[in-house]
Amino acid sequence: MSYMLNHLKSGFEVDQAILEEEDRVVVVRFGHDWDTQCMLVDECLFNISDKVKNFAAIHLVDITEVPDFNTMYELYDPVTVMFFFRNKHIMIDLGTGNNNKINWALSDKQEMIDIIETVYRGARKGRGLVVSPKDYSTKYKY
Repeated sequence: MSYMLNHLKSGFEVDQAILEEEDRVVVVRFGHDWDTQCMLVDECLFNISDKVKNFAAIHLVDITEVPDFNTMYELYDPVTVMFFFRNKHIMIDLGTGNNNKINWALSDKQEMIDIIETVYRGARKGRGLVVSPKDYSTKYKY
């Protein structure tokens, strides 16, 4: 479903998408359209895009087409979802140790909506780090 979502084709377009959005969270999925994990995330983002359109703008960036951010944001994983609000990167504590991004295929629609809504509410209050509504650490899986 990646063809249904907005693709950003250059570093300038990514910067402008983050800069121009004043009152919504900018959700950026970095990865490849052909990657299976990215396809799962893209389908999830497409399915929730209508529900979150009032408080989130969703964009996709191909990391080989736009390599400008690969070292800055350490984009080495197959799929990475990051959040920005008013030109500021919003970090999210998911319990995984990496607070900068979601770097796995999160395909549950309600969980993604909850995370985006939590980021939006925290960012509106001026917080640079928000706590995820669900703990994704592995300590409860064993």
